[in-house]
Amino acid sequence: MAAPQPALMLPRELVNGTVALSNKPTASIHYTFARGTDFRESPRQLVVFLNGLMTDKSTWLPVMAGIIRKHGDIGFPSLLAYDRYGQGLTEDQDPQDQGCEKGRGHDVADVVQDLHQLLVQIGTDKLNTTPEQLALVFVANSIGCVIARLYAERYPGSVTALLLLDSMISNSKFDWFPNPDSEDFNPQELPADVTVEALREQRAKFAAIFAPDVINKEELDRRNVADLLPHSERPQLIGPGGRRPLLIVVEHDPERFASESLKVCADASSNFSDCLTSQSIGTPISLSMKYSNPLWHRYNKGLLKITAPEKAIGPLTAQDCGHFIQRDDPNFVVDQLSYLLRRLEL
Repeated sequence: MAAPQPALMLPRELVNGTVALSNKPTASIHYTFARGTDFRESPRQLVVFLNGLMTDKSTWLPVMAGIIRKHGDIGFPSLLAYDRYGQGLTEDQDPQDQGCEKGRGHDVADVVQDLHQLLVQIGTDKLNTTPEQLALVFVANSIGCVIARLYAERYPGSVTALLLLDSMISNSKFDWFPNPDSEDFNPQELPADVTVEALREQRAKFAAIFAPDVINKEELDRRNVADLLPHSERPQLIGPGGRRPLLIVVEHDPERFASESLKVCADASSNFSDCLTSQSIGTPISLSMKYSNPLWHRYNKGLLKITAPEKAIGPLTAQDCGHFIQRDDPNFVVDQLSYLLRRLEL
């Protein structure tokens, strides 16, 4: 069970900074970095933490600190977290969006390209190396998992391991609940506490915050995510040397998620912390338990097939964690990441 987290004292190894990408010099990205102390491996390891939409890099700081402390005696890999354009401490919007309709500029493929450029510059400036000489480990949550998969697909041979925490369901339009207007709709199959009218209301509220065409705070266009990654189980990823990468898939605690779904706010532009005090969409727990959770579990089982069977673990359930697993139980994430790092040494 996740325990309340004490106030965090960050290790001195974690350093904040900003960088302007050479292909977008008019905007700066805020990052947190720790130069690793374990250079036994060649190429050098770099663990990259990838945010969802409703969180920023601050949620990874306890995980980064935990890795430094846990691996302090034997050496830890280099660590990098960053806020995408328009997110967290990165106040600048993506320059690519200039002249575009609001929320209809850059997409996930552009984010992947920006991430690669960021790794080029961090590798050169901080590690005196190139991305080709780095062994990347991605730790990702929500849409960050989509970014991680797409990066590994577009830059084959670069990613040695992935820790996917409650991935966004990439091939979904977030139309998770039965459509009462469809010909095969059977109201008798609804949970006992959900009326047809309540179902309609929930479908409308759910679409208002989660549908791919809804504009988010960072103005990331999600409308083509299902086209970029239409399947959970493919494509299979290729790691360094043509080998399959290590993979751990983690999913939320179904009961905790169902409880939190009662609290998610109806303002899609808000941060998650704001949602807890905003108007709730109040998704009945029975709807989440009957429809959302089973759908997510099937998707997570499919993710295991993006690597070789002997390289995949999961889906593991993060007990007492909602969608933002790194926030709810950073120690759990530290343990899973530590396991991956040990496996990479074998």
